[in-house]
Amino acid sequence: MRIHLLGKDSKAGSCPALYETDRDTYVVQGYLVTDPEALASLVDVLPGETFVEIPKSILRYAPQEES
Repeated sequence: MRIHLLGKDSKAGSCPALYETDRDTYVVQGYLVTDPEALASLVDVLPGETFVEIPKSILRYAPQEES
């Protein structure tokens, strides 16, 4: 898989980031969700999947779909 950085926010030592892959997907860099209550709310979690939390502002780097 090839990954290309779209953008990142560096604030107070943290660097949430958004990447685009050559598989028509995104990879996000953020904080691992470990809160048991939050994890219990997630559905259809497959083996090997995990969840990271990112600020909404990082999505400004996501390409916009043309309609």
